[in-house]
Amino acid sequence: MKRRLRNLIVVATAVTAVTASFAREMLPPGFVYLRDVDPSIHQDIRYATGDNFTGRPLPGYGAAECILRREAAEALKRVQADLSRENLSLKVYDCYRPNRAVRGMAAWAHDADDNENTRRFYPAVHKRNLFALGYISAQSRHSTGTAVDLTLVKMPAAAADRFDPTARYGACNGPVAKRAPDNSVDMGTSFDCFDIRSYTISGAITPEQRRWRATLNSAMHRHGFANYFREWWHYSFYGAAEPRAYDFAITPRGR
Repeated sequence: MKRRLRNLIVVATAVTAVTASFAREMLPPGFVYLRDVDPSIHQDIRYATGDNFTGRPLPGYGAAECILRREAAEALKRVQADLSRENLSLKVYDCYRPNRAVRGMAAWAHDADDNENTRRFYPAVHKRNLFALGYISAQSRHSTGTAVDLTLVKMPAAAADRFDPTARYGACNGPVAKRAPDNSVDMGTSFDCFDIRSYTISGAITPEQRRWRATLNSAMHRHGFANYFREWWHYSFYGAAEPRAYDFAITPRGR
């Protein structure tokens, strides 16, 4: 009986190792899980959950994991090292985004479904105008693995309340205490807030909020990332090769 149990344990261990190896092999050449490059960077992958402007997980997000091209991931690691000296950490909301998720966003933007849960992300504009205003696009640099959505967290990081899909959270551009839970610094709006206050150099936010945005922008720019002016959280890395779009699914990282 003991020998049989030992054999089962050996087989289970081997299967786990093969599964972990297979998960890594599923990534196209040049792509990595961010946790394998820098596990200290916080991850809060919103499109794998219902806490995003569509109100549901997006196609292709089979795991809440950040995947990037290796060059971009290693550059983020250097950003993290700089910020750690200021008792700060990066927190990523989105990294590589499958093309099917981009198509899912576009389909959502053109459907008639509009409710209070999603409207908190675009409190001052009509959903039908999100495409025309440049908040949603038919293509995304995220699909190349060279773009990332992120913010700053004070260290040691405070625990964040769990997102409650039945709760009525305040608008993304409103007081931070009324927004959906997040343990990051207050940048003036929440992530994915389709509002002019999200413009990186918006004059409608407080001096402290502008200072946090400048801190993030300075650290990212120093290591090869460029910001998208409409979204304080969105950065693209231009030091990676082969910037073409992919559609492989995000799967659990092998341990």
